Amino acid sequence: MGFAKNREWLKGLRRGAAAAAIALVVSACAGDAFNRITGTDNAIAIDEIAASLPPAQRREHERLVASYGGVYRSKDLDALIAKTVERLTAASENPELKYRVTVLNSPAINAFALPGGALYITRGLVSLANDGAELASVLAHEMAHVVAKHAATREDQIRQAMVVSRVISNVLSDPDLGALSLARSRLSLATFSRGQELEADAIGVGISARAGYDPSGASRFLNSMGRYAALRGNTANQQAVERLDFLSSHPSTPERISIAVANARQYGDRNKDERERDKFLDAIDDLAYGDDPKEGHVRGRNFLHAKLGFAFTAPDGFTLENTPQAVLGATSSGTEALRLDAVRVPPEQELTSYLQSGWIDGIEQHSIQTLTVNGFPAATALARGEQWSFRLFAIRFGGDVYRLAFAARDITPAVDAGFRTSAETFRRVPIEEAKKASPSRLSVVRVGLRDTVERMAARMAVADRKLERFLILNGFEKDTKLKLGQRVKTVVE
Repeated sequence: MGFAKNREWLKGLRRGAAAAAIALVVSACAGDAFNRITGTDNAIAIDEIAASLPPAQRREHERLVASYGGVYRSKDLDALIAKTVERLTAASENPELKYRVTVLNSPAINAFALPGGALYITRGLVSLANDGAELASVLAHEMAHVVAKHAATREDQIRQAMVVSRVISNVLSDPDLGALSLARSRLSLATFSRGQELEADAIGVGISARAGYDPSGASRFLNSMGRYAALRGNTANQQAVERLDFLSSHPSTPERISIAVANARQYGDRNKDERERDKFLDAIDDLAYGDDPKEGHVRGRNFLHAKLGFAFTAPDGFTLENTPQAVLGATSSGTEALRLDAVRVPPEQELTSYLQSGWIDGIEQHSIQTLTVNGFPAATALARGEQWSFRLFAIRFGGDVYRLAFAARDITPAVDAGFRTSAETFRRVPIEEAKKASPSRLSVVRVGLRDTVERMAARMAVADRKLERFLILNGFEKDTKLKLGQRVKTVVE
């Protein structure tokens, strides 16, 4: 995205109220160059799924695969999914249709369906499920979108919205107005697609039940989604991942869960034991969990990108999110935020000049200065608005300029010192350190004699809220009593 839109992002911060301002910080679009931070410019080979798609859907397939970190390969998981889809297809309204599933290498909770039967689920979604029936419910739900032709309808509407956007941009010579029209159309389409979810739920539960799976898998998974959303909603970075998350287009409300329960009751209890929990746990044992270091990963306040070879540490009190567009951060109070992205800047352009080139208005001229950050050329400046102020850094690293923007209600000397200290942690990662970076993984273990949910949660290799994350990951409640030998999911380094 061009600089003008990034400028609007920062203008919005100065104009909006506190909540709106932080929301804009964590959901704004980044410069195109930052896509390399998350690997979205990786050359994706035309696999067997892409080769079977029409040109337009092939492009969409490649875009999805690139945007979600590539394809995640797991022999056991792939085999389980293939068998599940085979059963579901035979029980569906259109058993002649061939579905092809791609597991995406992303920690986001998401799933998609293209009109031709290409389905996509993220490994993050798989990790949230707890048995084969829950996995089947998600796949059946996406198949239902294809059966009900929701995917085809959405594709046609998006195509029409893009045509309208181009007409406004070309005929009226107003690209900003055209972009605004497209944005509004997409918002309308997202709302419309939510209205299709209940229909897909009903069709999906029927497919799962006829295939022999426990039909209550859908309500259990929806409940886990709701709890995950609540956990994530308690962080200041809720909106950072909303655009790429299943929870934004597949809302998990109490009403929807109750409807899913009612749908399941229509099929009685004949399949209640068909959860295939052990088969599912066998397939996901050792599944990558959380960020992939190759695409950049978060550990507490630290961010490291092994492939691009850089790292930095956020100020005290910040929580970080890694998205395909930017590294985003905010404090739990929502009074401070940060964003790291990257853009291409001509090598001959001075960084102080770039800071004044339209990235943000309201630069305080006397605050502009050149400096070096761990040996890299850099420039910094302050910008102040009516409600928000910013400490900006532009750091030249490799062929790009990395933009680190801190926002605060009031940048006091102490706050500014914390922002500067954080920027000074931006560094090159030695090859040896990059090679040691590895993703966290799910480990399926058996409960020991003295194990409780609290003790097992304490061993989780996650940065915070270990007990809550352990409970949600396993579909447990706080008062759950573990049984000796019971298999549970945990996270290990």
